[in-house]
Amino acid sequence: MNKGDSRVMRKPKPRATAVDSYVGTRVRLRRTLLGLSQTELGDVLGVTFQQIQKYENGSNRIGASRLYAVSEALEVPVSYFFEDIPEGLEKLPPHSKPRLVDEDSDDIMLKRETLELVRPYYQIESGNIRTSIRKLLKAMAAESWKS
Repeated sequence: MNKGDSRVMRKPKPRATAVDSYVGTRVRLRRTLLGLSQTELGDVLGVTFQQIQKYENGSNRIGASRLYAVSEALEVPVSYFFEDIPEGLEKLPPHSKPRLVDEDSDDIMLKRETLELVRPYYQIESGNIRTSIRKLLKAMAAESWKS
């Protein structure tokens, strides 16, 4: 580039990685568990729902300060977004999508039915009512073993 050249050389924009996709998937999972829409989360963070979509599908990376704000909004520690991260994920192609909801899995925590039960549970504000529900479910499960 010549001294008089007015073009500015910019660093290439960092590409999102499979780790970014994983983090975005964890954002979507937690947001869904809390029953928040993308618009509601975006309003809390001061961004559009389209930006939340891009974070969740891994096409945009979430910077450190934004990830901290997301963790506060979703009431989880920052480490939540990296829990159970598959080994070697950083070596996968950029838009590799981990499946966190999988009806065919033996892991009940990956089933949509689990999400459908947990979401309304956490919408109950009273800790006493949630405790009663847990006790009721445990009693019902114990009773079903007897039948």
